[in-house]
Amino acid sequence: MQHSTGEENLPRDVILTKEGLEKLKAELEHLTTDRRREVAERIKVAREFGDISENSEYDDAKNEQAMLEARVATLEERLRSATVVDAHKGGNEQVRIGSVVNIKDQKSGKSIVYTIVGSAETDLAAGKVSNESPVGQALLGQKRNAVVDIPLPSGKKRQLKITKIG
Repeated sequence: MQHSTGEENLPRDVILTKEGLEKLKAELEHLTTDRRREVAERIKVAREFGDISENSEYDDAKNEQAMLEARVATLEERLRSATVVDAHKGGNEQVRIGSVVNIKDQKSGKSIVYTIVGSAETDLAAGKVSNESPVGQALLGQKRNAVVDIPLPSGKKRQLKITKIG
């Protein structure tokens, strides 16, 4: 029998870059001002249609309000438990959260640029890789010219060489 540590339900620290923190604050501001007003107006207009028990417009607006408030609560919790990291504080000698890392795939020769971010900021399309991902974990703490092995789902490994840390 395993014993509970009591920490399973505690919120995890959210690691953010300064840019990520500002982005979350801006989204929260937009949701709590403009979007709340828009949804309240939709509810008001839907109520004017009459009987709300069979009013799909009213139901849709109330569902949108519930989703909006859930997103606001999520953002507020992330901001409360956020730890902001400064990639430039420790210089560019080692890969850390917030580092912009230029890497070269040793097999294909393809160059890639990743920014290592906390999981809340992950955006692969923008080249933002989570510190918790296999790539992020392998790169963290490494120095320029290091070659790291990235485990692939197939069981094989991909080798990446760090060419620049910014």
